[in-house]
Amino acid sequence: MSVSADTFVGGFTDPVFHSQTVFKAIMDGMARPGTIQTVGTDIAPPAPLGIAAGAIALTLCDHETSLWLSPALAASALPDWLAFNTGAPMAEKIEARFVFLESGGMLSSLSQFAVGTQEYPDRSATVVLEVGELDGGEELALTGPGIKGTATIAPVGLPGSFLRIWNDNRAVFPRGADIILTSGKRFICLPRTTKITATEL
Repeated sequence: MSVSADTFVGGFTDPVFHSQTVFKAIMDGMARPGTIQTVGTDIAPPAPLGIAAGAIALTLCDHETSLWLSPALAASALPDWLAFNTGAPMAEKIEARFVFLESGGMLSSLSQFAVGTQEYPDRSATVVLEVGELDGGEELALTGPGIKGTATIAPVGLPGSFLRIWNDNRAVFPRGADIILTSGKRFICLPRTTKITATEL
């Protein structure tokens, strides 16, 4: 079986420094939901995965963290690229610790992924969802831990039923998945503790 040349290029040029930098941005994003974080390093993950999503994968995934990729991503050079750069094994969607979905990919529920247990709610998935843009869309209001008052986001390209999906996810708290929205070099973290509502027109 042939392996694409894309498998061996496009990763971090300084893995230790770059992964530390991206990890800090992820932690800041989780601590302050709704804030836009930016990946400051240039990488080239195989299409259709974007730079921020690729950097998150390189930072958080290793041989002990399982992945599930949407069918479109699984059919690309991405599985080999991730295997080469992280060693992370692929798993069934209900067992994977990290889930990656391309822009426009289907998302009907977060319960199809690992949501942890009452005893171990941390054994849940982080879903990395690519969207068209992180601003310019319909505004959503965020409240909850790490947010002073109310924060507002306006991503373009969320699933039409996103609010239902998110409310269903919050209903099983402390279980539930966390989401990271990505677009280009930027991302927004949405931990399961965050309440999301539509803003008034």
